[in-house]
Amino acid sequence: MTKFRRASRSARVLVPGAVAVALLAGCAQGSGGAAEASGAPGSTSPSTGPAVTVLPTPSGASAAPGASAAPGTLLVTDFGSDTVTFVDPARGATGSVKVGTAPYGLVLGADGRAWVATAEGVAVVDTATRERLALVPYRTDSGPATTGEYRGGGMGIALAPDGRRVYVGVNVPGGNGTLEVLDTATLRFTDTVPVGRRPFDVDVSRDGAEVYVTNHDSFDVTVVVAGSLSPRRVEVAPYGTEGGLGSWLKPHYAAVRPSDGKLLLPFEGERLAVVDPRTGRTTIEPMTANTHQHGTTVTADGTLLTVGTGPIDPDVDEGPSLTVRTPGGAERVYPLEGPHESVAVSEDGRTAYVTGGFTRDGYWDGLTVVDLETGDTHRLAAGSRPLGIVVL
Repeated sequence: MTKFRRASRSARVLVPGAVAVALLAGCAQGSGGAAEASGAPGSTSPSTGPAVTVLPTPSGASAAPGASAAPGTLLVTDFGSDTVTFVDPARGATGSVKVGTAPYGLVLGADGRAWVATAEGVAVVDTATRERLALVPYRTDSGPATTGEYRGGGMGIALAPDGRRVYVGVNVPGGNGTLEVLDTATLRFTDTVPVGRRPFDVDVSRDGAEVYVTNHDSFDVTVVVAGSLSPRRVEVAPYGTEGGLGSWLKPHYAAVRPSDGKLLLPFEGERLAVVDPRTGRTTIEPMTANTHQHGTTVTADGTLLTVGTGPIDPDVDEGPSLTVRTPGGAERVYPLEGPHESVAVSEDGRTAYVTGGFTRDGYWDGLTVVDLETGDTHRLAAGSRPLGIVVL
């Protein structure tokens, strides 16, 4: 029987004095009571600015119109700046495009357009011409467009399988967030749905029928029926909710398992929460990395890759890593140098690219390239606090 280190983890949920201040500067949300979500299904609250800002000749584009990105080129969001950066995995950054303040998540469409969640709105980028086509402001009032871990605005983002809708989780500092629905044809937000606190990640079921919002600070996933936009809360708290906003033991990112549509949420390199979004039932499987975990992705064959950011307690936890987990549960853990946030995999499945941006302090301006066959790693300077990543 697998033994989980429950006692050691729970002992680090609430701590007094200066240590608590340091903890709250990490993954935990800052102080502030819960607030009502600013939107509801079908709401028509006014935008905070024009419906869409179009830049036909954006600054920062580094490729001539008509040029196409080479297959395998990476695109990262520069959370420490206002750009996305194109990265050649062999030689580094090849150019950047201005998108909006503190870009977080991004998703790539089959037409080559990238959709980027920034503090200001969703930016639309043509990855072939390297142009920002538009910036669509959110309906939700999340305060001034600022930078940093707790900034308001877009976080997780996903695209419907048919490409007609983009779903973005909007953080409202000090309160509950919203899921906003963007019509990709008209470039207008059509609906908002109330979700939990700090929507780190957004995923869509393979058939497009449901949307899953992983809410970091409320220990839950909001399951949203795509047709009716009706939300349902599913608590995901394998360590419990003790400590509230001061807890480290919260959900961060999820992946939809291709074989059965269940959600995979790694916790602390110890527990994998497997959530059936239809029943709300969670089962727990053991993990082996023993490190605080953030970004995750799953390949078409069901291989799960999860980023370990480093220890909560250096005396008992392991350092940063990348876990590669087979569908059968076997794991290989690749040590990394320094914290990282998100991961993407090459088309041939042989290489992983892990962003060094990190939502907390300790980030660096680059990627780690991991050879998944040999375990060899090397660092590649790229972008400004790169956070989200896709392979073009």
